[in-house]
Amino acid sequence: MTVTNNQNNFIVNGSEGQKEGGGARIMVVEDNTYNRDILRRRLERDGYRIIECENGRVALEVLQTETVDMILLDIMMPEMNGYQVLEILKAGDSKLKNIPVIVITALGEIDNAVKCIELGAEDHLPKPFSPTLLRARINAGLAKKHFHDREEQYREYIEEQNKSLEQRVNQQVREISDTQIAAIFAMSKLAESRDPETGEHLERMREYCRLISEKLAQTVKYQTIISEQFIENVYAASPLHDIGKVGIPDNVLLKPGKLCKEEWEIMKRHPTIGADTLRAVDEQHPGNQFIKVGVAIAEYHHERWDGSGYPHGLKGEAIPLEARILALGDVYDALSSQRCYKKAFSREKTKEVIFNSEGSHFDPDIVKVFVENETEFAKIRSFYKDSD
Repeated sequence: MTVTNNQNNFIVNGSEGQKEGGGARIMVVEDNTYNRDILRRRLERDGYRIIECENGRVALEVLQTETVDMILLDIMMPEMNGYQVLEILKAGDSKLKNIPVIVITALGEIDNAVKCIELGAEDHLPKPFSPTLLRARINAGLAKKHFHDREEQYREYIEEQNKSLEQRVNQQVREISDTQIAAIFAMSKLAESRDPETGEHLERMREYCRLISEKLAQTVKYQTIISEQFIENVYAASPLHDIGKVGIPDNVLLKPGKLCKEEWEIMKRHPTIGADTLRAVDEQHPGNQFIKVGVAIAEYHHERWDGSGYPHGLKGEAIPLEARILALGDVYDALSSQRCYKKAFSREKTKEVIFNSEGSHFDPDIVKVFVENETEFAKIRSFYKDSD
């Protein structure tokens, strides 16, 4: 087989049915036509397929489209010598830098051969060519490349297997997490069902928290703090904020009018009741970040930015971020919802109350997000509308 390209001055030669060389492709880069012809005929007898290039520039052009297993490279050539070719090959991508190169040297050019080997050549081949030495040099270089290629294939195989295993594990974790979230959400709904007026409150709270978290994540201050996982955890754990109300007596929780001082003190226990309940879950199944976020939300969502909240009177950024996020959503939902003891506030009134609570009840950064996205809050409020 012979393929000639006169424009680029390279020739691809090969003999059908020859087995010894295993069909390996060898590029011969030699400006001397006679020497190139000798190498081609000797290598073809050993079953190799040959690509002939008359100089380094042509060789590099051919390597952009052709794949070879080895390069026999003359050092002294016009247009681009062997040193220049080696530097480009070894600085290139893995396809080029891993091709073994045997430099062709004339008698008295041993220093040149050493320099080429320092540049990354595999070996050197002296002129005139000894068939035995030629075969030995090529076999050694191809054997080394064969082992390198096998290692690369094995590494790629291991990486694919690891990636596949990771995907399967992640899928199983997602399935387990989805089941856990569904179960805990059901528990939250059960706790919430003790208060017949809350309606779609939990669904709205999830959406408020996601909206606030996503918008905060776009700011310079929080872009390295709020990750996708943080957003998902806050979204999933937000229904747990009032789970502690299961421990509040009915005569307090369901009282239609204003609570007296003693009753209010009882009601203020629900954050710690909820947090302690979730901590017990965390002790039994440690390491679940979703539960940890749920603990923070349950325990601290009634804390206030100025320190006047409960149960611990935390102030400013000492309050966990997830609790500060939920606090605004919770108050927004309460203001905009009808209760037995009050009518729903208008959009403007709700917005005004929250805006005026900046720096006292709420984190100023979160109030800013709310004001800029109040329309989105109203859409969520309307979509998850309480039934009559």
